[in-house]
Amino acid sequence: MAMTAKKAILVVSFGTSFNDNRAKTIGAVEKDIAAAFPDYEVRRAFTSKMIIAKLKKRDNEHIDYITEAIDRLADDGFTDIVVQPTHIMNGIEYDFVAAAVKERAGKFQSVKIGKPLLTSEEDYNKILDAVGKEFVPEAEKAAGGKAAIVFMGHGTEHFANATYGELQIKFMVSNLPNVFVTTVEGFPGYYDTLKLMDGKGIRRVVLMPFMLVAGDHANNDMAGDDDDSMKNVFSKEGYTVTCIVKGLGEYASFRKLFVEHVADAIKSE
Repeated sequence: MAMTAKKAILVVSFGTSFNDNRAKTIGAVEKDIAAAFPDYEVRRAFTSKMIIAKLKKRDNEHIDYITEAIDRLADDGFTDIVVQPTHIMNGIEYDFVAAAVKERAGKFQSVKIGKPLLTSEEDYNKILDAVGKEFVPEAEKAAGGKAAIVFMGHGTEHFANATYGELQIKFMVSNLPNVFVTTVEGFPGYYDTLKLMDGKGIRRVVLMPFMLVAGDHANNDMAGDDDDSMKNVFSKEGYTVTCIVKGLGEYASFRKLFVEHVADAIKSE
């Protein structure tokens, strides 16, 4: 008689030390995945060792690093695992996940890895759809009328940073020409985005994080009070600025995209 498969989905996030936001974003993604795949056990891992160390020290809470989590699944007798990253793109963090999975694949009968949020052409189109349906109405309500949205991404030295440029062009050629994408640490930066917005007759701007969790970057780099915060940079240019400090994980339409990526991974050969 064949052994019955013991199946798990490991949801891998960068992580955050903002506890309330963690439940609303990473926790919410995990819950949606668990509801969609009831015959799998859902577990959590982080790729930020710094955040893992901080949570251990501050809250005495232990969260597995990606390698620990995979080893633990093997020790607990799981035979079939799906590893689903909640990263935005195929960047440094995703490379960590792929390498960790590859190294340990021999411990399981089947190992599959899901794609990050923005991988295929279809992913971009689904994001445009989600932004039009869920984000634009919320932004205009917050701003009290017609407003542009500027999403703040993290930005990276990794070549995957090109993802932000592709997303920006997608917005420009779609029916969302007043949605912009900027980054804290990559291209386009705030001043590049201001150039794109110039002369379009935009007065009101809503800033939103293009990150799974509204953590340090969203609270400080975007909505903080420092002179070089995004809020203040855009205000100085004469825009009326509203900040919505909510991670992408708080939006059902975005969580659904991760659930779909898990389904694709399970179906893949």
